[in-house]
Amino acid sequence: MIKILLCCGGGFSSSAIATRMQKEIVERGWEDRYSIEFLPIGLGLKVLNDYDVIILCPHLKVELERAIKEKLPLNKPIYLLPPKMYGLMKFDEIICDCEDVIKMYQENPTVPVKFPGEDNLLRITRGVAYRHYKK
Repeated sequence: MIKILLCCGGGFSSSAIATRMQKEIVERGWEDRYSIEFLPIGLGLKVLNDYDVIILCPHLKVELERAIKEKLPLNKPIYLLPPKMYGLMKFDEIICDCEDVIKMYQENPTVPVKFPGEDNLLRITRGVAYRHYKK
């Protein structure tokens, strides 16, 4: 099972998104494959070890940079969701990126995990998973 943590600034937008995604997990009968929870980033960074992948809403870029600068123990794959994907919130696309981010982190444990050519978060225009965008 892949345990996903979705973080935003205060938990408001992430709670709605996580609830919608959890509903899709249940509707598809995938409770044994995925779980998703939400927390504000301040709490989320304290419980990283409980999850397989952490998705951050795009507006948390500065918070993540601060955590890296403070040398917090960020020992899990952390992924800044591209702005358009955040807006569209397509379940299947986010799950694909989560699976790929976990694999990439296993090969190169760097935080945040970035797909090739996506160093500048604000320049990412895709609204689908990287694997579907780069076909």
